[in-house]
This record gives sequence, structure tokens and C-alpha cells, in this order.
Amino acid sequence: MSERAAPFFCPYCGDEDLRPNEQGHGAWECAACSRAFQLKFLGLLAPAPSSNTSGGEEI
Repeated sequence: MSERAAPFFCPYCGDEDLRPNEQGHGAWECAACSRAFQLKFLGLLAPAPSSNTSGGEEI
């Protein structure tokens, strides 16, 4: 994946008029509510453990 994901709406007011902010990577500004925010990818979550927790074989 070579493209960076962009937010579709402002997390504060829900408006879609967003522009990249000059603060750096992942920074966006909303023209509707005049707020600036930053998005950051933290990583992938580990898969959930299986529902079979008894450790024994199923019949």
C-alpha cells in the first residue's frame, strides 16, 4: 500500500471539509470548526485467543 489514508470527516464536528495541516505527517485541519488534529497509526492488534480454552481435544 503506497498511498496514505486520509480521514473522511472531522472527529469533532463531523464535517468533511478537511485539509492537510502544515504541522507534519498525519496533521489535518477542519475548515468548519477551525480545529486541528493529528492521526497516528499505532500498530496491528494481536489476534484474539481461540474460544477453546480447556486445552483438551474436542470430540
